[in-house]
Amino acid sequence: MLEARSVALVGASPRLGSLGARMIEEVAKSASRPRTYLVNPRYASVGEVGCFPSLAELPETVDLALLAVPDSALEEQVRAAAAGGAARSAVIFGSAVDSAVDRAVGVDDARSEPGLRERIAGVAREAGMPLCGAGCMGFVNVARGLRAIGYTEQDTLPAGPVALVTHSGSVFSALLRTRRAFGFTVAVSSGQELVTPAASYARYALTLPETKVLALILEAIRDAAALRAVLADAACRDIPVLLLAAGTSVASRSLVAAHSGALAAGDGAWQALASAYGVHRVGDLAELADTLELFCLTRAGAGRGHPTSARETGARGLSAGGRGIATVHDSGFERAHVADVAAEVGVPFAPLTEETMRRLTAVLDPGLEPGNPLDVWSTGRHSEELFTETLSALADDPGVDAVALAVDLVPEYDGDDSYRDAVLTAAAKTAKPVAVLASIPAAIDAAAASRLRAAGVPVLESTRTGLLALRHLLAHARLAHAPADTLLAGRADAPAGPAPRRDRWVARLEAGPLGGADLFDLLRDYGIPAVAVRSAVTRDEALAAADAIGYPVALKTGRPDIAHKSDVGGVRLGIAGPGALAAAYDDLSVRLGPEMLVCAMARPSQELILGMARDPALGPLIVVGAGGILTEHLAERSVALPPLTHESASALLDGQRFAKILAGVRGQPPCDIDAVISAIAAFSVLVADLGEHLDGFDINPLICSPSGVLAVDALAAPAAASRPLLA
Repeated sequence: MLEARSVALVGASPRLGSLGARMIEEVAKSASRPRTYLVNPRYASVGEVGCFPSLAELPETVDLALLAVPDSALEEQVRAAAAGGAARSAVIFGSAVDSAVDRAVGVDDARSEPGLRERIAGVAREAGMPLCGAGCMGFVNVARGLRAIGYTEQDTLPAGPVALVTHSGSVFSALLRTRRAFGFTVAVSSGQELVTPAASYARYALTLPETKVLALILEAIRDAAALRAVLADAACRDIPVLLLAAGTSVASRSLVAAHSGALAAGDGAWQALASAYGVHRVGDLAELADTLELFCLTRAGAGRGHPTSARETGARGLSAGGRGIATVHDSGFERAHVADVAAEVGVPFAPLTEETMRRLTAVLDPGLEPGNPLDVWSTGRHSEELFTETLSALADDPGVDAVALAVDLVPEYDGDDSYRDAVLTAAAKTAKPVAVLASIPAAIDAAAASRLRAAGVPVLESTRTGLLALRHLLAHARLAHAPADTLLAGRADAPAGPAPRRDRWVARLEAGPLGGADLFDLLRDYGIPAVAVRSAVTRDEALAAADAIGYPVALKTGRPDIAHKSDVGGVRLGIAGPGALAAAYDDLSVRLGPEMLVCAMARPSQELILGMARDPALGPLIVVGAGGILTEHLAERSVALPPLTHESASALLDGQRFAKILAGVRGQPPCDIDAVISAIAAFSVLVADLGEHLDGFDINPLICSPSGVLAVDALAAPAAASRPLLA
């Protein structure tokens, strides 16, 4: 498909402005000059080129058929392409909906018989025929000179190191026309992906040696295993992957389903993929464009004019020893504003050495203080030399990862090019990334930006998106220097727990529901400390259990059909002796039945929730969040694919407010963070081993204290079971 040497244009037309006419024009621009056949029974020829009445009458089996036909004719043409191998692959531009009603809701009909999309997909799969679409713009293989689109694009498409796969046709066109300093190896508008998913195009893109950055714009995960394999390959080859995902909100997911008929991944699924494979999630298209330009033009992503891998930058650009960025400003207010935004989005400024401070002091005007970020506003005398030296001094500092001249880069009506020339000179003197951080996209001097970009200096077009792009750059450098075992976290081939332990608990789960006390045995077997728990079905058994555990104890209903015990008055805490326990047992047994759990009491401290959730595409996910009263005040969570290494479990706490509370605030002693991380990692191994046999599992809460962690309550829902298991 993507390197087709022969192409059939079904629906070719002489009518100016029609899809069939534009398709002819665009394929004709292909530098690879594929053998092209026009197919349309309505015309004997288009111009001087003859038309074939059908695919069946072509003189050869074509590699690719472009189907510019109405939805009403799509099934017939797909069957014709598949029949006898008339075409090896196809692009479907149309939406492939059955009727006006279906077109209104954007999905196939809900009748019992297969809809049009399902029928088309079935025909193609049976024939082993890849399909691009439906509802797509097609693709361009810039690296191999093939255009398979039916919409007019510029004669020369931007070539470069980016491979783009997007579900959105509008984004496909917009990125091809950005006039930013990045180009493409291959760009695919994959549409509804009736047969061929985004991961297949990305897999092909990674086979091209020219591909150095992978950009994915996705609204659904249609082949999770294939996508994970591609992301793992990109990570191992140090190819940055940028992801812009739709469907991160409830409202957005419903819109995605209506648009494409696919189940959108929730934000937790995207977060888990990103953390497992070092994917750079961007929040919008502006951030994507700035980040693409930064990766493509700097040596951390692709090298100035000569793309390199991120691991090469350890010697030539960003290194493991860097500690942040440095910026130079010509405005005191804008310096403070950049500092504010950088703090908000988590971009650190590097501390400067004494030598750097001396170099800055030597060139600054009186009254200006050296520092980072740096204000160098002056009277304008020798401004080019001033900016060149300050940028160079900062770039030479061993703690600085990247340098940016944070100016408006507006047109200078007096012809002063000192800012532009200073950046060019400073960039030429260092192997570190040097960029311009502009503030207002509409005010940028297009000529100056073009000159800078041509020389390999990125022009980031707004403060926030530019700083976010720099954050991605720093993150990728850290990933390139991360320990090898960190890169195994969440991978399909990552090592999980010992087989005998896994097999033992799988057998237990398959044999039937686990009792409440058994759940705590499961946790302890996987290395997660848990309170002592014993089951009881009589008052005497409860009293014996309390004697064995030691007072004070907690008494809880053991009924497996009650998910939230406290909601029904099914919990008694701090029972100090046999008399109180007997009275509590009698009360609970009358109301809720005789099944009870007698549990050791845990000292109150900070609380976390460790949970397992099942994503429809990715399967079991690990969820870590604040527990207890913090749940109401800190509505945040971290999500990851199991299993996790100790390092990747630690990363789940990074940046979370509840992590700061665990570390000790307002005079509270810090919790044993290493024990918390070990519990998260151990729980992730449990989920990796047993997740396919569970629909859900929660430890709520996990008590975290200076002396360690302790699971005091648990809930598990076995796969294909209607009742949760409780403890």
